[in-house]
Amino acid sequence: MPRTADHEERRRQIADAVSRLITAHGLDAVTVARTAATAGMSVGLVQHYFRTKDEMLLHAFREVSAHIRARVDERIRDGVEHKRPIARVMAEVMTEYIPLDEARRAEYRVTRAFAGRALDAPALAAVDTEAARKLREDIARAVHNGKECGEVDEDVDPSAAAVRLAAVMEGLALQVYREPEGAAEAAVVPFVAPLLETELAAVFTGECRQYAREPADPPRAPRAPGAPTDSSPGNAC
Repeated sequence: MPRTADHEERRRQIADAVSRLITAHGLDAVTVARTAATAGMSVGLVQHYFRTKDEMLLHAFREVSAHIRARVDERIRDGVEHKRPIARVMAEVMTEYIPLDEARRAEYRVTRAFAGRALDAPALAAVDTEAARKLREDIARAVHNGKECGEVDEDVDPSAAAVRLAAVMEGLALQVYREPEGAAEAAVVPFVAPLLETELAAVFTGECRQYAREPADPPRAPRAPGAPTDSSPGNAC
């Protein structure tokens, strides 16, 4: 019996080919023919999954965003499991968006290319906007939960703090990427962790009361306030 094609795997292969072309040659190098050759497929097969280049680009942008998001979620789950302070978890989350190694540098080049094209492509702009909004929501939730457990002062506005920290993270990412490959390690990278820690310390000024009282009190299931139990930065506390 012939094996049924794994359609999702084919779509992932095409998205990966698009990302590799952008990383190596830029967005203008992406065509259906080149993507097919890079993915080891026929042009007809690529067109079977994506009727137009724009559809193919949109899927690739979503895939790259999903890869970054998956790593962020893993950082959060690990922080929850090991009961790390929220500020520490957020530092780890934010570094996933900064091109500190070859893989993240390639991702950043791809997302920057898509962000530029998104200026004239509403569908791409929607993906870019949603990713940015999700990051701010994660940070705001972490700040809100930090207020509940004592890491954040009651007077701190979670939304304002989220905009501030997201702006710092995006600015650092751009500063790292702008340096020629190999030069950033000396010019910018040494300052990334200290700057993130300084900005986070300005928001997360206290210590978690929940950790301080364990194990005397009965364990409480970590939960994002007002939301079902799930993995969120605030659940680390």
